[in-house]
Amino acid sequence: MTQADTQSASHSALVRPAATGGFALGLGLTNECNLACSFCYRDPARTDRLSLEQVRSVMGSLPVRSVNLGTGENGMHPQFREILAYLRTQSVKLTITSNGHSAAMLTDDELRAFHDVEFSLDYPTEREQDAQRGSGNWALVHDQAARCVRLGIPVTFIAVMMKSNYLRLAEVARVVKRYQAPLRLNVYQAVRSDLFALSYEEYWRGFRALFEQTDVIAIGEPLVRAMAGLPPRVGGCGVSTVRVTPRATSQPCVYWPGAGEPLAILLSLRSGVVETAPFVEARTTPEACRSCVYLESCSGGCAGRRRIQNALDQPDFYCPIVRGEAQKLEIRMAPARELPKGESACTTIVIARD
Repeated sequence: MTQADTQSASHSALVRPAATGGFALGLGLTNECNLACSFCYRDPARTDRLSLEQVRSVMGSLPVRSVNLGTGENGMHPQFREILAYLRTQSVKLTITSNGHSAAMLTDDELRAFHDVEFSLDYPTEREQDAQRGSGNWALVHDQAARCVRLGIPVTFIAVMMKSNYLRLAEVARVVKRYQAPLRLNVYQAVRSDLFALSYEEYWRGFRALFEQTDVIAIGEPLVRAMAGLPPRVGGCGVSTVRVTPRATSQPCVYWPGAGEPLAILLSLRSGVVETAPFVEARTTPEACRSCVYLESCSGGCAGRRRIQNALDQPDFYCPIVRGEAQKLEIRMAPARELPKGESACTTIVIARD
């Protein structure tokens, strides 16, 4: 890092994980998947898996408030059931992100282990969803979501906001409202390709279109949070989130580029892992942002996106302020609800209006 980066990191590292009541831990048990979505960030060129012993070691090394099983389709891990049985013994809020496959293979009792089951749905029609993710995926997702509702398990849907759907996400929110479910969305990050990346104009048009028809539960996307007039958030990447990858490495963000730090470092440093270089970088504030009126709520925008673009020391590509523009967003807040992933990443959570 440059000297300016180091000074900015020091300035922005004032919030410590202990203040958040523990880490939001993401466990990528495997990068295997039964689908091959072209916009996915996982590495399909190799197979990696965390072992039950590694999961135990991580859980014993950190104060953890929530665990999300993500990255690949976790049900394809040969020890999935054993790992799930172990995680059920821990005092954490457990969630899973799935294309429907992992949920379908679990018994009702195993499914009840989760505080929230999150299903991927990027389009409002069966034709579009199946064309992108594979034939039958729409039906599987809806079958498993309905099953969760029957079992009394809260359901969330997650979408990637990208070039092919950025104006359709309010429609997706209306589709999932049948389950009284919110829609959580992450802006596409060009980890493997920029084919689906939003332009500056598309980014802001997409959020305006979304907020015109939905109510906001949470906004973690820094620029959007700032332009919506919300106060600084608590926690977030580099502070209270840790991602353990299937390669047995740790990262501050699921999209953070590079192989990550060896798991041995996390196990040795424990909560001090947040002082390793990637976590410090995730807390950096570009020098150009230090005098901005939105500094406290934005901190330079998404650090993961800046890092992917090799522009960590520059303002977020989607920042309107450096362009001399205003992008004030009108939002309507929804009643508060408990969502374990609400503060875990640069994410936005909405629910369709009645």
